[in-house]
Amino acid sequence: MKMFNENPKRAEVLTFRRWGGRSYSLFQAIRKQVHIATLAIAYLYVALPNESFAQTERVEVNMEYDLDEIEVSAQRAPATYSQVARIVSVIEREQIESAPAGSIQDLLEYALGVDIRQRGTYGIQADVSVRGGSFDQTLILLNGINLSDPQTGHHNLNLPVNLKNIKRIEILNGPSARVYGPNAFSGAINIVTEAADANLFDLDVAFGEHQLRDVNVAANVQHGKLNSFVAFSNTSSDGYSANTDFETYNLFYQGNLKTGAGDLDFQIGHSNKAFGANSFYTPAYPNQFEETKTTFASVKMGTGKALHFTPALYWRRHQDRFELFRDEPASWYAGHNYHLTDVLGMNLNSWFNSALGKTAFGAEIRSENIWSNKLGELMTEPIAVPGEDGQEFTRSHSRTTVSYFAEHTFYINRFTASAGAMANWISDRNFEWNVYPGIDLSYQLNDQFKAYASINKSMRMPTYTDLYYSAPTNQGNPDLKPEHSTTLEGGARFKNPWLNAHALYYHRVGKGLIDWVRESEEYLWETRNLTKIVSDGAELSVDLDVTKAIGKKVFLRHLGANYSFNTQDKGSSNYLSNYALDNLKHKLVIHLDHAIWKNVFASWKFRFQDRNGSYERFENAQYVGEASYDPFWLTDLKVYYRSEAAQVYVTASNLFDQRYVDLGNVVQPGRWLSCGIKYRINFKK
Repeated sequence: MKMFNENPKRAEVLTFRRWGGRSYSLFQAIRKQVHIATLAIAYLYVALPNESFAQTERVEVNMEYDLDEIEVSAQRAPATYSQVARIVSVIEREQIESAPAGSIQDLLEYALGVDIRQRGTYGIQADVSVRGGSFDQTLILLNGINLSDPQTGHHNLNLPVNLKNIKRIEILNGPSARVYGPNAFSGAINIVTEAADANLFDLDVAFGEHQLRDVNVAANVQHGKLNSFVAFSNTSSDGYSANTDFETYNLFYQGNLKTGAGDLDFQIGHSNKAFGANSFYTPAYPNQFEETKTTFASVKMGTGKALHFTPALYWRRHQDRFELFRDEPASWYAGHNYHLTDVLGMNLNSWFNSALGKTAFGAEIRSENIWSNKLGELMTEPIAVPGEDGQEFTRSHSRTTVSYFAEHTFYINRFTASAGAMANWISDRNFEWNVYPGIDLSYQLNDQFKAYASINKSMRMPTYTDLYYSAPTNQGNPDLKPEHSTTLEGGARFKNPWLNAHALYYHRVGKGLIDWVRESEEYLWETRNLTKIVSDGAELSVDLDVTKAIGKKVFLRHLGANYSFNTQDKGSSNYLSNYALDNLKHKLVIHLDHAIWKNVFASWKFRFQDRNGSYERFENAQYVGEASYDPFWLTDLKVYYRSEAAQVYVTASNLFDQRYVDLGNVVQPGRWLSCGIKYRINFKK
């Protein structure tokens, strides 16, 4: 949601308590230097013991992978897929390469229980939610580092990596506060990149309708004890309808250095997106434009032998310029919106094995800061907007969160129990300490069947948009408190070499949920901690490897489906809800992979969605009434030739040119054809 004044006759004047200097603030203004990096380096130097690091055995994911032995980030201590006492969805590299998807957002459209509502194609902007939660309630991580944006969940998927550089994606459905910290309210998505154990060069170039150009260049270099991966991508199009053009640039580096003390992992990336934002935030003014810049860096080290330590330091900066009028602004238009967020965090995760199981404990401190001309409290002195001539930030806000974690996992024959808690404190408004516990249980009935049950509590802090957004029809609330939920779930999984299936049911009670509400159509939309929502849902997933089931290669290679159902009840509240009940009720995805001829294959994705809620329908920028979301089917197809070094492919998104609405009045693309080639050079040692 963006800030603007669309009424030329009405001026909104808001007065907030001025932000003053507080002892816990890491930043007072952009121009001031913060020497926390020096402290972090000193901490790392002192904390590292002088003994070699016993590195956890890693399994390379390829066409012969063993999913059970993949290490996933679903507990505080390292655990393989087979050890985790919860259902975790893992999308591997082979699935990514065969999918008819052009971006991470496209790929997540097919994931179980995940709701992706795209405003712009090819990763321009999308809201992601899990199990009927809102777009602010899902935590996004890159290689285990929190990348969520404190301004708004609209920016959570502004990542510095391209889909073609992803090794796998791990999706933990359900609350995950005791694993990942605050804001893992309804789920968490961890995007994993990893340098290969070889010297490689990859070139992937695609072109398509609407002047689409998608170029990705990547290389992996091994030099002594340093393993480096670097990638650059550029994607652009003139748009599938008026004011939907875009151009993006991504640059990403990931390194791993083996030292006597342990493995040092570091990554740095930058993303730049500029795009026409047709009706993104209001259909009354469709000629919107936006540009975002994201810079991210982190360093993490694993050390210790009997007692393992993994300290990490990370930083994320996000800058956003939003234009309500891309050109020919109205006479009353006061100017563009400018925002800049800086997030600096430091955490420590420790764990050890004993006869009683695996014990983990740790802590995290995270500083979230914003400078804006719309969001925050009035500053004493304005400061210049970086890169924007003559523009100033007039508002700011900072907050610090501190979290402590503890978890223990028991392994007793076929029974696994993982119990833990997160204790959290937020500097804003002197919030007290709160504890969010949870327990996950599983029992291996036999070699194929495993039963699961869990109960977890979670929380989410309000975003700066929730706190400060102001417009003629909306009013933020700077006194919002965090929202809370308790989730109970149970299910079972069946897995053998050729079939992987699971089913589960969950029940979530959310209290003090943050939502934009109003008493009637005559009132403003306001953010309040009023909504109590009870959610019930079910998930079912089946994946069949036909080749392994039959024992020989046949026409059909893979066949699978996943289905999720969610229903929500807000009780007897008299308030109208704007977002909290606008969720997917039914989602069905069927996927089919088959051979065509020799090394030519096809991958089909059939997707059905039925969404609750409604939207204010506009035609020619004029309001024409309330409209419900209609259910729809979409079909995507990728046909590709694959050899050891190359892949040539043709992709058809929305093959049957379905016209549909998935997010208000945002125009969705029809059929979109593209073709490309990927070539890999493997430099032998």
